[in-house]
Amino acid sequence: METLSARQERLLGLIVREYVEVPRKSGVSSKRLVEKYGLDWSSATVRNEMAALTRAGMLCQPYTSAGRIPTEAGYRYFVRRLVEDDSLPSAERRLISHQFHQARTSVDEWGRLAVAVLAHHTRAAALVTALHSPKARCKHLELISTRGRQILMVLVLQGGEVLQQLCSLQEPVSQPELSEIAARLTSRCNGHAADAVERQSESARAGIERILLAQIAASMRRADSFAAGEVYLDGVQNVLAQKEFTDSAPARKALQLLEKRTFLEDFLASALSPHIGGVQVVIAGEGDWSELRECSMVLARYGTPNVATGAVGVFGPTRMAYDRAIGAVRHVANLMTSLVHESYG
Repeated sequence: METLSARQERLLGLIVREYVEVPRKSGVSSKRLVEKYGLDWSSATVRNEMAALTRAGMLCQPYTSAGRIPTEAGYRYFVRRLVEDDSLPSAERRLISHQFHQARTSVDEWGRLAVAVLAHHTRAAALVTALHSPKARCKHLELISTRGRQILMVLVLQGGEVLQQLCSLQEPVSQPELSEIAARLTSRCNGHAADAVERQSESARAGIERILLAQIAASMRRADSFAAGEVYLDGVQNVLAQKEFTDSAPARKALQLLEKRTFLEDFLASALSPHIGGVQVVIAGEGDWSELRECSMVLARYGTPNVATGAVGVFGPTRMAYDRAIGAVRHVANLMTSLVHESYG
């Protein structure tokens, strides 16, 4: 990523914050920056620097004589270089801490409180996943015939979580035979983690059992990476009220995708760091998530590594108040981690 001068960085930061607050179609003008923020530079100097930022790909100009609008690259530079370590005002941090202090004895309330707090303080959509042990172990398997070659695989884990997945076989199999196969695989996999199930898949003879063992292992790996328990959502209306979601069908579709369990599992397993305390920001679907092209996500993991962890995050348009979102997600994740340590040791 290109390094900007101190003046260019300051201007980029002002333009991002100004556009997030008031998203004018004409962008942010040099005159407004000079007048609103009392800059020591002339409008001509600011315009020259804005032109340089445009050439660097950090800004764009919607039409001739218009101001400037941040690009995806501009937002990424802002997040990685210009956001302070804790951008949430201290008064809000104290209020949130007090709310969690009152709920510290009720594990069941943590997720609901966290998601409500994040949605309120970021004015975005928020999600929180329940605490989950990092090593899923198989307990029971059911195979249910649906139609043709398609079956429903229902996998029960030792923690009580239930994973469901549709699987396509090479040829139709009757329900009595599926039940026999499910009983054999339950006996083989009971108490095993994903690695052991995968080894059985590799050593099994080609056929339906080998296919199903591979599917079981893959499902368990997703459960290892992501809390397969309850998912709390709040603030969806905050996002739907934004002009990006009002005017854009792809943005609304992205929101619908994140409400789908399998997509959310895959996304969090890929995007969320295994480390506690860090914050990840996915801007405009960077990486392999083209379905989220017009959206951004701020994520963090909470809990105790190798014991139990969960995820907290906020979701909104690319034009997001990243500094506030990052500060809120980091603060809530740290509070949740403290509660886990206090409750479980």
